[in-house]
Amino acid sequence: MKLRRLSLADWPLIKSIYEEGLATGMATFETEAPPSWEAWDRKYLTPCRWGIAEDGLLRAWIALTPFSKRLVYRGVAEISVYVGKQSRGKGYGKALMQQVIQEAPGQGFWTLQSAIFAQNEASIQLHKQLGFREVGVRERIAQRDGQWHDNVLLEKRF
Repeated sequence: MKLRRLSLADWPLIKSIYEEGLATGMATFETEAPPSWEAWDRKYLTPCRWGIAEDGLLRAWIALTPFSKRLVYRGVAEISVYVGKQSRGKGYGKALMQQVIQEAPGQGFWTLQSAIFAQNEASIQLHKQLGFREVGVRERIAQRDGQWHDNVLLEKRF
């Protein structure tokens, strides 16, 4: 397992891993991956972009999105972490999150947050294990594939 910064060369596997997350139906309300590296690059903040490679191939990735465009929230970001289908349960998500938790304060972030589908119990437990606290539940916040979903809101303050 090798932790490394993400780059344009990783795009095909970033997209593939994201699409595997989409297929679970509980990773995001999105229904398709960004069409290009440029679109993905615009969506995610430059600091705290990491991947885990094994046997030379990207197996998991993490990146942050801004919580808001408002300047007062510049230190608040939402975590996106995706682990490839064949690599789940190996601790890759935890290793990536630990890296971002360590790096984020030095990059000017004071809060990391996640909004996780209520049925994604493994992700909720991982966040809590790493010091995130549950701040609430947004009931029936949005639909995916015609079905309403709740989001559990978690945050880690520095």
